[in-house]
Formats: sequence, C-alpha cells, structure tokens
Amino acid sequence: METGATKATVKAVALISGATSVKGSLHFVQGPNGVTHVKGKITGLKPGLHGFHIHALGDTTNGCNSTGPHFNPLKKDHGAPSDNERHAGDLGNIVAGPDGVAEVSIADRMIPLTGQHSILGRAVVVHADPDDLGKGKFSSFSLILITNLFYYKDTAYWYKCTQKYVYFKLSVLLENNMSG
Repeated sequence: METGATKATVKAVALISGATSVKGSLHFVQGPNGVTHVKGKITGLKPGLHGFHIHALGDTTNGCNSTGPHFNPLKKDHGAPSDNERHAGDLGNIVAGPDGVAEVSIADRMIPLTGQHSILGRAVVVHADPDDLGKGKFSSFSLILITNLFYYKDTAYWYKCTQKYVYFKLSVLLENNMSG
C-alpha cells in the first residue's frame, strides 16, 4: 500500500584543507535506491594510485592511529570494490594524475549514509600508497589524509596524521532532502 511518502536523499560533504598541499572535497549522496555516490576532487597528492577507504572509527584524536581498520561490519576479507568478498570500506584506489589531482567518482551499495551500517561518523582515508585490493601486492600503507562524516554542521578541528606528519582542517556537513 502506497502512503504517498518518498524516501529521502541523504547528502554528506567532507571539505579538506589545511597546512599541507592536500586539499579537496568529497560529496556523498545516497539515493532512494540505496546506492551511495561519492564524487569530488583531491589535489596535492603524489601522482599515481592511492588506496581509498572508509575506516571503522571516526576518532582522529591520535591522527591515523585512532581510525581503526577498514569498516567491516559483515566480517569479510579484504578485497576489491567489485569483489563479493570485501570489507564495506574497501573502495579500491583513486588515481592522482601528473598534476597531483585525483577526480573521485564511485557508486557503491556498501557505504550507506543511513541505517545500521552507516558510514557517518567514520573516517574516510586516502593512503599515500596503492591498495593491494586483497591480492597481497603491496606490503605497507602510509596514511596521508583522513576526514570524517558526521551529523554535525560546521564541525572543524586540527589533527596530526603521525605517519606522514600531514595536517589539515576538516569541515563536514550532513543534509537530508525530503520530497513529497
């Protein structure tokens, strides 16, 4: 039975700026079909592949050391975004061109902004190195960029990512669009 109500489109925006050359914004939009689209641009990266993940914790009080492992509510093994067996937070690699700019465009059902397995309040991490996509090709990660998605409006603070000594300021916003 139809009630006339429509599902909400939920949006979150992470704005990244600070003392390093790494800057950018990521826009997360979850539509009524449950797919979350991530679009944005990150500048100031070294050219090449960079692992891109949602980590389990949004706690950045100790920089990279406090974000925890990849977000993995279903207790799966590490994998590529196209794999059936993967952490929810495994978003693969983004590519920074020779100019250090990465254009991000991802659509994924495993990173909802609402519900039991919401990514809101968790850390979004861009690694200095490529992700091995669960194939064991790369031996280590250096975290260079972390941001959080929160319900709070105009949240801003500084923190240090100890592995690379990268500082930046974070502002985030969540918006709900209801129609009908």
